[in-house]
Amino acid sequence: MIPSSKTGLLRDLVRRLKVQFWFKTFGGAGFMVLFFWGYIYILRHAVFPVTDMPLLAIDRWISYQNSAWLLYVSLWLYVQLPVTMIENRWELIRYGVAAAAISAIGFAIFIFWPTAVPPVGVEGDGALLAAVRNIDTTGNSCPSLHVAFSVFTALWLDRFVRRIGAVSWVRWANAVWCLGIVYSTLATKQHVLLDALAGAALGYVGGWMQARYGGEGRTAAASAELAQTSPAARKL
Repeated sequence: MIPSSKTGLLRDLVRRLKVQFWFKTFGGAGFMVLFFWGYIYILRHAVFPVTDMPLLAIDRWISYQNSAWLLYVSLWLYVQLPVTMIENRWELIRYGVAAAAISAIGFAIFIFWPTAVPPVGVEGDGALLAAVRNIDTTGNSCPSLHVAFSVFTALWLDRFVRRIGAVSWVRWANAVWCLGIVYSTLATKQHVLLDALAGAALGYVGGWMQARYGGEGRTAAASAELAQTSPAARKL
C-alpha cells in the first residue's frame, strides 16, 4: 500500500514504528547484546596470530579526521531503521536471520584469520573517541562489519522507499548516509580500504539474500495484487 500524500506517508511510517513495538525493542536489544559479546570475545581471545592489513594509496591519502567519529557511530542508529519499518513478525525474524548470518560469517573470518589495522601514528581526542575505542578497537579488521551492515541496511532501505513511493531525495539521503559511514571507517583509521571492500561485498550478499528469500518481494507483490483487485483495499 502506497500513501497518496506526504501526510499519509508520515502516518504510515509512524504506524509501522508502533507495530510489533515490544518485539522489535527486546529482539533488537537482544541481538545487539549477543553481537557485541561475540565481537569483543573474539577480539580479545585471538587463537591465531594477528595479521596487519596492508595500506594502499587511498589509505595514506585520506587523513585522520576526528569529526568523522559522529558518522562512524551513526551506524548504530542507521541499522535500526529497517527494524522499525518492518510490520510482519516473520519478516522481522527473517531480517534478523540475515543479519545474524552476516555476523556469523564475519566472526568466523575473525577467528581463523584475525586482522588489525597497522598503527598509523595518529591519536584523536574527546569522550566519544574514548568510549568507542573501549569497545571497537582496530582489531577484527577484515571484513569491516561496520561497512557490511551499512551496505546491508542501505539495500533494504532503498527497496523499502521504492515500495512505499517515497520522494527521490529520500533514496539519495539513504545512499549518502551509507557512503558517509563507509568513508568514516577510513577517516577514523578504524579500517583500511581492503577491509571496506570486503565488508561491502559481505553486506551486498546479505542484502541480496534478504531480498531473494526474506519475503519482501512476496509481501509487496501480494499488496499490489490486492490493491488492484479490491476497491476496499485501494481506500486503505
